[in-house]
Amino acid sequence: MKGAIIGDYVGSAFEHVGNKAAMNFDLIQSHSRFTDDTILTIATADAILNKLSYEESYFKWGSKFPRAGYSKTFMDWLCSSYKKPYNSFGNGSAMRVSPISWLYDSLDEVLIEAKKSAEVTHNHPEGIKGAQAVASAIFLARKYVTKDEIKLYVEQNFNYDLSISCEEIIAQGYTFDLTCQGSVPQAIRCFLDSESYEQSIRNAVHLNGDTDTQAAIAGSIAEAFYGLNSFTFKEEILDKLAPELKAVLLQFETKLLNK
Repeated sequence: MKGAIIGDYVGSAFEHVGNKAAMNFDLIQSHSRFTDDTILTIATADAILNKLSYEESYFKWGSKFPRAGYSKTFMDWLCSSYKKPYNSFGNGSAMRVSPISWLYDSLDEVLIEAKKSAEVTHNHPEGIKGAQAVASAIFLARKYVTKDEIKLYVEQNFNYDLSISCEEIIAQGYTFDLTCQGSVPQAIRCFLDSESYEQSIRNAVHLNGDTDTQAAIAGSIAEAFYGLNSFTFKEEILDKLAPELKAVLLQFETKLLNK
């Protein structure tokens, strides 16, 4: 979960900048910020920890932080008096799913909950698939499964092509893509091509796509696989969170320690 939040913060500064960030870019920029990826990741954790429905929690946190950079369709959902899913296959379902992979202890439970969290808004099959693919990759990573095994599982169960390296993706002219099918496989590959948490989020920004969300997704898997102990800027970035967001993060960490 921290890996997703940090990835979001780092990637936010490069959204729509129009030029590809070199791999050695400064991780903290003057205009870095936490976006909807962080707010809704916190909302997913809050729903599970405090027994709220995902719909209730997404509405609660989205209303509390209305200027976090949500999509127009999510804003329409947030402002509607009757909440119903809008058949989205955007990557919003995948960027907010990481707490599920830590708070449930079997892959079957993780897949079920990932689907539930997605279909509140993203009830299109691709939207659900994106959430489940990321959630399962995180779960397998935290269970010490190898990268090759994670790659094979995701390819076989979600029909994503993970064979193309990050550099090949860039060479093929990859561009900004908000869809699950056009951004989630690439974000997972950013993790697969890394040797550390930091490299995974650098890879995601370097793609020059949906930088905050892809760094959040890659970072969420990388945290489970590598941990964050060696990441120098962890505390500096997380300390910038609003107090109410920090409170949920602390509750989440306490829950994990007591499991």
